[in-house]
This record gives sequence, structure tokens and C-alpha cells, in this order.
Amino acid sequence: MVEMQVAGMALDAASRSPIVLLRDPSGRRQVPIWIDQAQAQNIMAGLSDQAPPRPLSHDLMVELLQAGGLQLTKVIVHAIEDSTFRAVLKLQTAGEEEVELDARPSDAIALAIRTGSGIWMLEEVVADASIPVDAEADAEDAADFRRFIDGISPAELVRHINQAQTDVESSAEQPEEDAG
Repeated sequence: MVEMQVAGMALDAASRSPIVLLRDPSGRRQVPIWIDQAQAQNIMAGLSDQAPPRPLSHDLMVELLQAGGLQLTKVIVHAIEDSTFRAVLKLQTAGEEEVELDARPSDAIALAIRTGSGIWMLEEVVADASIPVDAEADAEDAADFRRFIDGISPAELVRHINQAQTDVESSAEQPEEDAG
């Protein structure tokens, strides 16, 4: 799973529909999720530091969770079915029992923002739905890799891999030093 961050909101040029953009930790992939106008406003309200004069729907949901002794631990966007993202809320009771609720990703994101909970996405979903953010950096990495491959013989590559494995094994065998 990949922990995603809300990178911002956008507007689809063709349909004029709002899009919430989730970005991976590397900052290189974004997953656009088309949402409706009301959900966009709820997410934007959660992102702003200004408290509304009266609780909005998602603010009320957070208060209801707290009153019920539930804590939102994380949100997981786990699938895309018929071009629709699927998400679940992972909740924890006061007795440490875990509860999972089906939710629209837009509602889940709005709640996660308000509670400071993580927004997670399965790697398969990120891979299927993401768009590259920094094409220039990706092209540079690909060019560096091509130069590396072009400049190394198969025997050197095997030696390089064996050396890397030896380095990992030797670092795993060394005892940790006391910090005190």
C-alpha cells in the first residue's frame, strides 16, 4: 500500500467536474478522482484552516465518531470497479476492536483530512490510475538507467548484484551499537 497525500483540486476541462488529486510520496505519480461539486467543497473546507460557523456534514460525522467512541485510523482506496474507485474506512473502537465501513472515496478523503488520518491506496490501484507528474525527472531516470545498462557487461552486472547482496547480508549480521 502507498500512503497518498491530497495534492490539490482540479477541474476537468471537458466536463467541468471537480477532481481531487492524490499524490504518492515520491511526488511522481498522481491519482485523479472525479467527484461532484458538493464533495469538492467538503474537501476544500477540510483543507482550509477556517472553522465554519456551524459544522458541515463531515465535521458532524467526525463528532459522531468521537461521541460513539470510534477513531478513524486510516482510509484505504482499494479498487477500481467500472471506472469507480472503492474505499473503506478503518475504524477502531475504544475496546481496540477494528471496524471497516464501505465509503465513497470523496467522503473518506474528507473525513481523513478532518481527523489527520492517513489516506492509503493499494499499489495496483495507483499503478492502474496514476498519471505521471514529473515526466522530465522520469525521462532523466530512464536515460540514466539506459546509460548504466549500455556501459556494463553481463559479467559486471552479476558482480555488482553479488556485491550488493554481500553488503546487505554483512550489514544484517553486524550487531547494532548502543545509542547510550
